[in-house]
Amino acid sequence: MIKRKRIRQKGKISLSRYFQEFDEGESVAIVRELAMQSPGFPKRMQGRTGKVLEKRGKAYVIEISDFNKQKKLIVNPIHLRRIK
Repeated sequence: MIKRKRIRQKGKISLSRYFQEFDEGESVAIVRELAMQSPGFPKRMQGRTGKVLEKRGKAYVIEISDFNKQKKLIVNPIHLRRIK
């Protein structure tokens, strides 16, 4: 689990990551951005991978598998990274 940022990255929010777009069916990793205060962000979802199902407002619905169950999370794009 990420607890702090590197010294050169502290306080910075990359605008390109804030406004990034994803297509449906694309694979993404959930990586928590520590500079954004997200009170409802579950810490145990850090590092999980899943697929983008749809866009809802400015956030995305991500489907992940938690053991044998399929779960859906609504995550802002700043907390997502594209997997190639």
